[in-house]
Formats: sequence, C-alpha cells, structure tokens
Amino acid sequence: KIKAVFDAWKTLTPNTLLSALEKNQELKSLMLEETPWVLQAQNETERKQRISLLFEMNKMSNELSKALAKLKKMQLPNGGFPWFGGMEDDRYITQHIVTGFGHLDNLGVKDVKDDSKSWSMVKKGVYYLDDRIKEDYDWLKKYYTKTEMEKNHTSYLQIQYLYARSYFINDLVIESKNKESYDYYLGQIKTYWLDYNRYMQGMISLALSRTGNKAVALDIIKSLKENSITNDEMGMYWKDMTGGYYWYQAPIETQALLIEAFDEVAKDSASVENMKIWLLKNKQTNDWETTKATAEATYAMLLRGTDWLANESMVEITMGDQKIDPTKMDDVSVEAGTGYFKTSWAGAEIKADMGKVTVKRKDKTGISWGAVYWQYFEQLDKITPAETPLKLEKKLFVQRASDTGPVIDPITASTKLVVGDKIKVRIELSVDRDMEYVHMKDMRASGFEPLNVISKYKYQDGLGYYESTRDASTNFFFSFLPKGTYVFEYPLYVTHNGDFSNGITTIQCMYAPEFAAHSEGIRVKVGE
Repeated sequence: KIKAVFDAWKTLTPNTLLSALEKNQELKSLMLEETPWVLQAQNETERKQRISLLFEMNKMSNELSKALAKLKKMQLPNGGFPWFGGMEDDRYITQHIVTGFGHLDNLGVKDVKDDSKSWSMVKKGVYYLDDRIKEDYDWLKKYYTKTEMEKNHTSYLQIQYLYARSYFINDLVIESKNKESYDYYLGQIKTYWLDYNRYMQGMISLALSRTGNKAVALDIIKSLKENSITNDEMGMYWKDMTGGYYWYQAPIETQALLIEAFDEVAKDSASVENMKIWLLKNKQTNDWETTKATAEATYAMLLRGTDWLANESMVEITMGDQKIDPTKMDDVSVEAGTGYFKTSWAGAEIKADMGKVTVKRKDKTGISWGAVYWQYFEQLDKITPAETPLKLEKKLFVQRASDTGPVIDPITASTKLVVGDKIKVRIELSVDRDMEYVHMKDMRASGFEPLNVISKYKYQDGLGYYESTRDASTNFFFSFLPKGTYVFEYPLYVTHNGDFSNGITTIQCMYAPEFAAHSEGIRVKVGE
C-alpha cells in the first residue's frame, strides 16, 4: 500500500518529495534562501527521494542482502559489533542491533530464527552481551559487600541489555555461568524502577513482562499513565520528555517504546492511539534527523494499535454554506496517500460566512490537519494580536537615569520621546510544543536605530538562536524551539523626530507554516 503511494508521488505529484521547508513558499514570511536552513531542506528532499527508491523490489532485495552482509562482516569474533569498522566492540551498538533484529522478527518482516545468517549473528551477539553483564556483576562482587550490593547498581546500559535480551529469552537460554548475574540485574530493576526516566521505565516493564513478572510490569504502566498528559490536540505524552545529549533522553524513541509497552503489557489500545497522535503531531513541526528516531517511530506505528493505512476516506470540509470537495474542483489534485490538497479564492469570491470553517472525519481512527490562510492588507499600527500554538507579546520601554540608577518605563500613547532616548524592546514568546526551523521577525520604526548591529549566534536560558539585524527589522532564527516561554530584549536609540509606526513582531514555523502568530501594532511619537 505504501509502495503504491510512493509510485504515485514519483509520477503524479513529484512536489510531494520536496522537503517541508521547500513547500508552500508563498505562505511563508521569508524565502528559504534568506534563512540558514537551505542545506537542511536539500538534505530532507534527498532523503525523501531515496525512500521512493526503496520500493523498487529488486533494489530493495539487493539492499537488504547488502545490509545483512555488511553487518555480518562488521561483527567481531567475540560476537560484539563496533560503531564503525576498525573500532572496538561496543555494547550499546550491539544491544541496538540485537533489538533491531527483535523488531524485525516481531513485525514479521524477517523470520530471524529461520534465517541461518541472521540467527547466527543474533546468537553470537546475545551471548556476547551475556558475558559482558557477568563482567559487570563480577566487578560489583569484587568491590562491594553483600549489604552494599542490595543498593541500586544498575545503569542505563544494563537496562537496555535486559530489554534487548527479552526478545530472545525463550529461544536462547542463558548459560549457567551468566545466570546469577542476569537474575541480579533483573531483581534490581524490579526494586528500583522508580529511579529511572520514562524511557527506561518502558524498557523495564517490557523486560519484566516477558520474563513472567507481570504484576510489577503493570504497576510501571499504571505509574506512567498517572504521570502522563492527554489532550485532544497533542494526544498522550509526558512533559519531562524534553530530550538531551544522551541516547536514553531521546523523546521520539521514548514515545515509540512506550507505545510498545502500553500495547504489549497493558493491552491499553485507547492510550496507544493517543500516543500515536503525539508522534504524528511532533513530525508535523519537526524533522526527524536521525535514522534511529525514524526507525523506532515507524516500528511503533506499524506494530501497534489500529491500522491507519486502511483508512482512505476524505475529510469533510465546509466553509460557510459551501462544501469543499477537491475531487470536483478544477485545477486541484489530491495527493495520494495523504489526501493533501491546496486551493485558493480571490478577493471578489470571498464572503463573510467563509470565516466559519467546519472539519469532520468520517471515521474515528487516525488524525488529520490542515490550515486556512487569510491574506489582506492593513495599516501596521492597527493590527491586533493573533496566535496559534505560537503566541507573541511585544512591549517597548524607555530607559532613563534616576537617583537609584537606570529605570525603564513602558511606552504608551502619552509617552514623550526625544532624540537620544534609549529604547528597550521586550518580546515574550510562548510555544505549546517543540518546533524546528522557526523564524521570528521584529519590525523597527524608521526613527530608531539598533545598538546591536553585528549578526551573531546567541544562547540564553537553554535556547540557542541566530540574531540578524537588518535595515528595518531584527530577525531571530531558531533551529530548534522547545516548548516553553522565552523573553528576548535588545536596545535601540531614538534618532529622528516624527510620528512612526513601530510595526509588529511575527513568528512562523517554516517547517509547518500553518503555525504562525504576530503581536499587535505599536505607534510611537518623537518630539513635539
């Protein structure tokens, strides 16, 4: 079914294989060529075009054989895999590969146990990992007393081992020499599972469930559910999945694994469907740049819950009293697989009641999204604020000296400014979800001149961004904008007398242009 979609994209709708950054340029506040993300757009377009090549069956078969041969060649005599050829064996990489074989076997993509080459690699890899866990245990016994051994001594790497091992626990019996160490760490995670993050708790619940410890596994799922957030817009997720530098802090992989845990351990189909919504809503505004994140998310979407691929019905859209049916509209094509289409109306065709838009799904499974854009001209200082999941608030302050030092006062309609005054711009930005490739533009009155004239990369409050000063505005580029509230400030000087419009501040996710917002317009007077 997916192959048919990609075939249609190559022949009927080639623009689908463009990066989200390159699509719909007319809806974006800034041309892609003026942003720092041109290369990222080209990279994603290339990745999409490569995906379409996968569905050429002969090529796919050859590539799978090549990949298997490459893996076999990389496996070292002791059973471990290195990160790259020529390096030493790496436990994390070996556990990741063993888990990957477990996923393939679980999906029915490849019957690992019936394929001699694959099964040989899995067996050698699993027994290599069993030996490493024994080394960890022997080290503990050497340096800790029996009482100290009862404390928590289990690392993230050892939890990943127990999860990877659980895929083959019934097929590859643990050797007697490694049984004591395996049982020790299994007992550790039963006792100390609360000490770990959501990703590790998901792995622990699956490892325990597959080894007969159902009660503790269900307690973990119950705890995870009690700490989750669920809403209609974002589905089900956890607020502390904010990412980080380490493999066990990856939010996409965490969500994918928890989908597996909720389905396999608790058989909670309602939660699984809500968690899949979060994955797709995250993809709407983010480019999954790593193969690991994409593979884990794909595994979760294919393996668990309702088959969303089976749904081919169009969404019912009504604007005022007009039903929008793209199949009956001239010069409108519906994209295969996604149902995406785009149409527009000129000024004379627009009626007031078209502002009332109703969207209805014919079935209860899956998720859909879209956007309506209203483009018109208005005087800058008469614009009122507008928000989506992005929200902006802009204020101007005048800084003056006092007996106790410099003080700032908000600029209002009655504020009297004079040439030479120092102005401070304050922008408050709120975003309700993680987004990538976000552009914020702050307009500036022609009677003001910036103090910061050199464009450069900045870092504040955990957020990195590039600030670029232009003739009439200051631009902020966020490669990654995490969920939260941020405040930006920068100074200006008053250079001319007059009555000026200070414009507005606009922000838009270039990856998903439907997410845009702007502040209200501000007018300032300088001199008499």
